[in-house]
Amino acid sequence: MLKSILTPIFSTFPAKPRYRKLLCRAISGNFNPIQTVRQNAAPNIFTTPQLPPTSVYIHLPFCRKRCHYCDFPVVALGSNSPTQTNDNEDDPRISNYIQLLCREINASRVSFESHSPLETVFFGGGTPSLVPPRLVSSILDLLKGKFGVTSDAEISMEMDPGTFDVKKMEEFMELGVNRVSLGVQAFQEQLLKACGRAHGVDEVNEAIEIMKSCGVENWSLDLISSLPNQTPQMWEESLKLTIEAQPNHVSVYDLQVEQGTKFGTLYTPGEFPLPTDVQSADFYRTASRMLSGAGYNHYEISSYCQDGFECKHNFTYWINKPFYGFGLGSASYVRGMRFSRPKKMGGYINFVRSLENGMVDYTGNTNINVGDLASDIVMLSLRTAAGLNLKSFRCAFGYSVVASLCEAYKPFIESGHVLCLNEQRRVVTADEFNASLNEDGIGRGLAYIRLSDPDGFLLSNELISIAFGVIAP
Repeated sequence: MLKSILTPIFSTFPAKPRYRKLLCRAISGNFNPIQTVRQNAAPNIFTTPQLPPTSVYIHLPFCRKRCHYCDFPVVALGSNSPTQTNDNEDDPRISNYIQLLCREINASRVSFESHSPLETVFFGGGTPSLVPPRLVSSILDLLKGKFGVTSDAEISMEMDPGTFDVKKMEEFMELGVNRVSLGVQAFQEQLLKACGRAHGVDEVNEAIEIMKSCGVENWSLDLISSLPNQTPQMWEESLKLTIEAQPNHVSVYDLQVEQGTKFGTLYTPGEFPLPTDVQSADFYRTASRMLSGAGYNHYEISSYCQDGFECKHNFTYWINKPFYGFGLGSASYVRGMRFSRPKKMGGYINFVRSLENGMVDYTGNTNINVGDLASDIVMLSLRTAAGLNLKSFRCAFGYSVVASLCEAYKPFIESGHVLCLNEQRRVVTADEFNASLNEDGIGRGLAYIRLSDPDGFLLSNELISIAFGVIAP
């Protein structure tokens, strides 16, 4: 399973990566500091969680085979799974699941008086490109009928090399798929085989050519670092070939060895043939240097893009907006409540039946824990190059918590791991920072806090933990 440097705020994050573990303390209203946050909170801080979602994640769990690092809920179809659209018969495992998924969508209650149409749809997995286009069309038609979809919606699909041809790509595009996330992972045959990937380098090159020949205007290429026996030279070659392919977006993940996977049985993190933590950090620095040097903006901890090609769907998560999730193991965030579906197919089938029978209610509640919300906002904001807006955070949660957070980050401001910016987004010096630590300065002279690239991002686990300690000591 893939990961970046920072853990998600719940266990089944709907985007593909699996993140490095971070101790996320449960925040209880019994803590005095949380009472202070609640007392200082502005009346409208819950506006965003209470808004109707305008994004949806759809989990399509099918893969040709389970990769050695993967612990996501997937269904392995076999390496000879169809890649073309003219197959005579759909795999019943796929068609039956799509029916079940559509039943879930149909049975889900929409508890809003008015509902804006969906602005982003993300098909993740698994390998969604294994699903025949006509079945994907049935999902999109259902979403359009139930929620509405804007005419300029970002509709993304994860696709693996070797699972689609030109005709299939064109059919997906005709359905409205306008963004592709291509799971390349490496450009070396031995690394792909070592990971248990179902594709090889020839299929990678073919997939890249299909992106270009079909005129896909917005596509991302995924890479994994810190693989077994991966050398710095191999990593630089993969980055070089990625840059030459000219995707609009690049996602760079560091391998996470999960229990219950084949890699979890074979390897111990930090021990040969896996790299040490120092070597993994060097991989991250190399990616930052090469991709930034090629004109890609490092706009999020594991994401790079050309100007204007940020992933709109993932920004839903990073700015803590609500979203729907449907399908095996997926997660929703509706009315301030996070809800995950079962990861096993039998459990998911029973869940859909219970939902249809009115025995499941996950439409959320109005009693949102302010401490949880503050922690989520800090952690997610610090994923991004934009960072944490101190003025908005102060308006929502009070001056004292912002001042305490700034005080806690003073040593890291001085070391350069944390950057503080003014309203014009100029980085302020340590002396300017210290002089502005007052009610007048915070929100004006000190307008934003972000992590430096790459060293601050590499220290994100510790820096986020410090923030949690401020919010819930």
